[in-house]
Amino acid sequence: MKNLFLLTFLLVGVYTVSFGQSDDKVTRMPVIDMHVHVSKVRPGSGPLCPWFLSDMPGADPNEEFNFSNVFNSDCLDPLPAAESDEDLKNQITDRIKTLNMTMVCFGDPGVIRSWMAEVPEGRIIPGISPGQLTVEQFRDSLESGFYKYMSEVAPQYQGMSPSDMSLDPYFAVAEELGIPAGIHMGTGGNGMTNITNAKYRASLGDPFLLEDLLARHPKLKVCVQHAGYPMIEHMIALMGAHAYVYVDISGMIWSYPLDDVKAYVKRLVQAGFGKRIMYGTDFMTWPRMIETSMGVIEHSQFLSADQKRDILFNNAARFFRMDDSDFDWPQ
Repeated sequence: MKNLFLLTFLLVGVYTVSFGQSDDKVTRMPVIDMHVHVSKVRPGSGPLCPWFLSDMPGADPNEEFNFSNVFNSDCLDPLPAAESDEDLKNQITDRIKTLNMTMVCFGDPGVIRSWMAEVPEGRIIPGISPGQLTVEQFRDSLESGFYKYMSEVAPQYQGMSPSDMSLDPYFAVAEELGIPAGIHMGTGGNGMTNITNAKYRASLGDPFLLEDLLARHPKLKVCVQHAGYPMIEHMIALMGAHAYVYVDISGMIWSYPLDDVKAYVKRLVQAGFGKRIMYGTDFMTWPRMIETSMGVIEHSQFLSADQKRDILFNNAARFFRMDDSDFDWPQ
C-alpha cells in the first residue's frame, strides 16, 4: 500500500510554489475552485495521504472501528493539516494570491469575511446553505447581495432526496433570484459512512433523483457536486437531458483511487461534457490539497490544454456569468 501511494504521488506531481511573495506581478492563469469549506481549524486533525481511499478496509460490527485505517498518513508526502485558525487563513489567502485563484467558499460567515479581508475584492465568492434557516431568512440572506451561491445542499446525509418537497421553497427562491445551486450527489461512501452518518443512503446520491426538482424549477442552474461519483452513466444521462446542469469534481479528486478519478473525468469528457466540468477541491483543513488536486487536472494526458483551462477556469466563470474583466491575467 505504501508503494502504491508513493508511485501515485510521484506520477502526478504537485506544484512547487513559493508563498508569501511580495511581487504583485501576475504570472499564472486564473483558476476557480468551486468547492471550499470554511471553518475554524478542527482540533486533532493530522496529516493525510492524497487518494487515501485507494484501499478501504472492511470492519466487524462487534469490534471498535479503527479510523486510522482509513485516514491514512503512510505515504511519501502526506498533506499536513493547518495548525491554527491564523495559519489556515494565511495559507489559503497566500494561495489565492500566489496561484491567482478565485475560491467559492461556504461555511462559517465570520471566517469567510476574515479571509475576504486579506485578498483582492472578488477573489472569494461566498455561498450559503439553507441549513436551519427559514425560507424568509434564506431569502433575506440572498437578497443582501453578499451570497452568490446556494451551497452545499446535502440532503443525502439526512436520508433525503434532493427533490424532497421540504427543500423546494429554498430552491424556488434561488431560481427566482438567479442564484445557482450546488447539490451534494454521490461521493460520501468512504467505506465507513454507516458508522459516522447513519441516515446516509448511497442510493440517494443517484443523479436521476434531481429530475423532479429540475422539472419544477426549469430556470434553476445546478452544479452536481462531486459529479455524482461513482454513478457515471446516470450523470451523463442527466446532463444530456438538462442544459443547466454542471458538475464539480471536488472531493473525489483527492480522496478516491487516482486511476478511477481520471477515468471518471475522462468518461465525462468523452461523452461531450468537457464544457460543464468544473474544478473544485472540497477543501477542509489540509492546504496543500489545493496544489495536489490542481495537479490531477494539469498532469492528465487525456486532456488537451483547452480542456484543462475549461475545467480549471472557463466553465466556472461561465457558470457564474463572469467575464475576463473580473480576473487578473498574466502580462
